[in-house]
Parts: sequence; structure tokens; C-alpha cells
Amino acid sequence: MVGSDPKNEVPFAVHTPDRIPVQRYFDPDFYELEKKHLWPRAWQMACRLEEIPKEGDYAVYRNLDVSVIVIRMADGTVRAYQNHCRHRGVELVQQRGKAKGGFICPFHGWRWDMSGNNTFVFAPEAFSQGNMCSAELDLVPVRVETWINCAFINMDDNALPLRETLGEFGERMEGFKAEHLRAEWWLAARLPVNWKLAMEAFMEGYHVATTHPQLMPPGITNKPGASSHIRLPDDVVTQTFWVTVGNDLPGEVDAVEFVQMYCDVMQALSDGMAGMSSPEEVEVARSLVGMDLPGDPGEAAVAYRVALNNAIMKYYADNGMECGDINDLDRRNLATNVNFLFPHFFMLPVHGAAASYRIRPTGPEECIFELWSLKRYPKGKEPPSPPIPEPKAFDDPSWPAVPRQDFSNLPRQQRGLHSPGFEYMRLSDQMEGLISNFHRTLDGFLSGVPVEDLAEAMRVTSGAIDVEVRNLGL
Repeated sequence: MVGSDPKNEVPFAVHTPDRIPVQRYFDPDFYELEKKHLWPRAWQMACRLEEIPKEGDYAVYRNLDVSVIVIRMADGTVRAYQNHCRHRGVELVQQRGKAKGGFICPFHGWRWDMSGNNTFVFAPEAFSQGNMCSAELDLVPVRVETWINCAFINMDDNALPLRETLGEFGERMEGFKAEHLRAEWWLAARLPVNWKLAMEAFMEGYHVATTHPQLMPPGITNKPGASSHIRLPDDVVTQTFWVTVGNDLPGEVDAVEFVQMYCDVMQALSDGMAGMSSPEEVEVARSLVGMDLPGDPGEAAVAYRVALNNAIMKYYADNGMECGDINDLDRRNLATNVNFLFPHFFMLPVHGAAASYRIRPTGPEECIFELWSLKRYPKGKEPPSPPIPEPKAFDDPSWPAVPRQDFSNLPRQQRGLHSPGFEYMRLSDQMEGLISNFHRTLDGFLSGVPVEDLAEAMRVTSGAIDVEVRNLGL
């Protein structure tokens, strides 16, 4: 691998791009390599900015052994610090709160201001002069950048700026005006699976026909001979690169049935996933029932998509809400529904609303999977941030239908990976390439490739799902 350190040979490395060794999903030593070489060098989504709207508001981000305070300053900027007392290491804060007066260690009362400066040590005369060096008593700063209404942290002072690693993910989210989204709700699941396995369930749409049949149009199934999963031409304006289509498509569509069918799919998303389609957007879609459409199915789909986008954008504008030009994103093939940002963050927009995921490991075969439902609100009418969720079991019946269906597959898959006859994932190099691209970028981190040489791999890996295996420049 280009630029890798020969001392850091990666066990169970990906040598054949469409074959992923199974040990990467449960081997304790591989997990320790990730703790040592990935997470300390990668940009991580630490919090949404509506969690810290005012001066002194802070949030706590934890991943593995690291705890970070993210705080809003008086000038509106955001700073971050390692969450430990400089005396004997006690965590200063446990969850989000307000610290306009600074931070106080609950153990011995040492204090720091919002800028991280140490302001008080009880009985300093009892310590040696060397232990009272003021610069060493300040809180340890952590790199933080804000983007799309989120704070991202990186423990590596030499890491590239966040925006240099975003790739098409950045262009998609900025065109979508994701910075204007606010959290409607926030949930978390405790999954008995490796963190990478949890993410990969959302890196391809190949599973939708089987796992989420309610999201498919009537008559579209995965039964032998009934449907096909096809790659669309590059010049077709759509929200995805691959679609499942019936093998007996009618030569001409009924306009009313076509629009009603799309409304039903949006309703299923709204009911089963919430954030990907808001109830307001479903109502806008239903208002178009009865519109004229071309008879050709492909032309009808494009015409309806354009009309619906225009109607939804008008709804947002009329109600004082910011929304990107969805039709322009369509024209530039940037309007895909599911988008991944290396190493652990997803955004899932359909029209103007979105869902969002964040995944964090808690062990070789367990992780926390968080979900946000994101909506647009008129300025001044944004709701407060939802409470920090207590992680629920993956099979809790209160989960919306779509994540419940996805979660049901994952423990079975994790168990199956331990079968002695299963050696590696066999990926489609056309539809499941993101999984391969992700793992090979991960190997770049684990093998010690310099950060500047990882930039292109991160950019290539961050963006739409359902992509082919790509050249990462490693």
C-alpha cells in the first residue's frame, strides 16, 4: 500500500477488493488496531449544534476510551477539550449542560474557564513547582470544525481540514442546505454486532426489495423472474444508481395510479423511517394526484419528480424555510437518498427532510447506532434539541418499521460470520463497492499511511451508496 509503514502490516487486510475477510468483524486484535490507528486520526461527528445553542452550553462526546467536551463560546464559535481534570484525571462533566462560569472538578475542586484556562487549584503550595506549571494545567484542546449544523472533532493535530476529506458528500449536503435541518427526535440502539457490520447494512440498496418490501411499488418483488435489479444509465436523473424494476412493466402508465403509488411509498417512509419523508411533504405529494403525466414510465417518473420537487421547494419557501434546489441536485446527479461520510456518519435526504445515522463501537462485536429525524423549521420556531437517548435493544417493538427490519438481520449476520466455512464477504463490485472502498480506506489508516496520502481515499469513499469498487489512490 502506497506510503504505508512496513512495521504496521495489517492482519486480515483486504487484498482482493470484492472479498472482505470475516475476522475484521470480530477479531479482538483487529479491533485494538482500529482503536489505536483509526479513531485518533479520523474526523468524528461529535454533536449537533442545536445541542449547544447558547454561550456556555456544552455537549459530551464519547467514543471508546476518549471523552471530549464541545462548548459554545461567547462569540458563537465552538471549542473542544479533552474531558479530564489535569490533577488526577477525573472526567469533569458527564453529559451536556451549561458552564458559563467554567468547569469545576467534582473531586478536589480545581477550576477552568470556558477557554480551558486553569483558574483555581486548591492549596497550590502543597505541590511542587514543576507540577504547577500553568500551561500544563490548562485543559487539553481538541481540534473541532463546524459544518452542516454539526461539530466534528479530531484528536490528531496534524489531520487535514475536514472540508478536504468530504468529497461528493460535501457537495451534496451543501447543495441540500443541510445546515438548516434541526432534530425532530433522536434515538439510539445497542446492537450486538461489530460497528462496521452495522454500517454496511446501509451502504447498498440491494437489500431493499427483500428487507423492506413495503418500500417497493406494487408488483415489485425479489421473487425469481418477477423483477430485475438494474444499473441506470449515467444520464438518467434519479435518486439512486440502481433500481429494482418489474419484468412486466406496463407500456403506458396511469397518471393517477402512478402518483398515488409514489405517495404510498413516501407515506411508508414517513411512517417507518420518519425523517426521510416528513408528513408535510407527503401532503404536498398527495396534492399532485390528478396531474397530467407522459404515458412512458421513464418519462412519467422524471416529470413527476421535477413537479414534486418544485411543489416541495415552494412549500418550504412559502413557509419561511430554507431548502436547497433539489432539481439542480438531480441534474448534477447529487440527490442520492443515502450518503456516507467516512468513517461513521450518514445523511439520508429524499426531498427536504432527512434522517441521519452515527455509529460508534463499544466492543469487537457490539456498537451504539444512533438515529436522528431531521426537519426544516421557520426561523425562530426551531424546537429545542431532543433529550440524549438511552440506547434501546435492537428488537424493542417501539422501533419504527424500517430500522427494526434492518436491525433484525444484523445479529444473525454477526453469528453467521463465526461459521468455520465462511471465510470472506463476497461483494458485488458494481453495487456493493462502497463497502470495499470503506475497508480499503480503513486499511490505509491501520497501516500508517500519512494523512495527506489518505485524503483522496476519504474523498472517494465519502458520498453516495450503491457505487462500484473504485481506485482509492493507495
